[in-house]
Amino acid sequence: MARPKSDSFEQKRDDILNHAAACFAATSYPAASMNDIAAASGTSKARLYHYYGAKEAILFDLLDRYTQRLLSLIGQVEATAQRRNLDDRAALHELVRSFLAEYESSATRHVALLNDTKFLNPAQRDIILNRQRDVVAAVTRFLRRAYPNRVQAGNQAAIAMMLFGMINWTFTWLKPGGTMSYAQFAQEVIALLDKGLSQPQAVTA
Repeated sequence: MARPKSDSFEQKRDDILNHAAACFAATSYPAASMNDIAAASGTSKARLYHYYGAKEAILFDLLDRYTQRLLSLIGQVEATAQRRNLDDRAALHELVRSFLAEYESSATRHVALLNDTKFLNPAQRDIILNRQRDVVAAVTRFLRRAYPNRVQAGNQAAIAMMLFGMINWTFTWLKPGGTMSYAQFAQEVIALLDKGLSQPQAVTA
């Protein structure tokens, strides 16, 4: 029977993933080497292979954990909404705040999710893409419940993508310590959603 891995082993893997995500974001996944990741992690290349057998394994573990984290956030918001008896609109607003709080601390992981999923092998890529679809489906449900008069079968995909378009690329311009915080930006997104989607849809000729 294989011995269970120690807490320090898992902590070191987490540390490697953090540094690998930063390397991928800085130079791109193809350009970042195992030597780069080892140097950033403060270890040797030989030691790095003790934790991950290949760069591809690092990328998959990084994206596997991150997409599970996003799905976990959705579950946490649903539980919070039920516990606090939030209405559907308040639950959506809580979800927006939770996503942006996560993005603030996981910017490099989010870059990898958006840019590097295509470098996984087909089986691994399918796992990550299916998780992304689950995230989009969950956000769509939140939107539909929050604004049932505006978000319907014919436009729900477009509106969900509109929301992701507002928040998914914040790492390119919204910097911690800048003039606007992630929490403040979350409130701006919520205000735009609430003002725009709570209004009746304009009828065009």
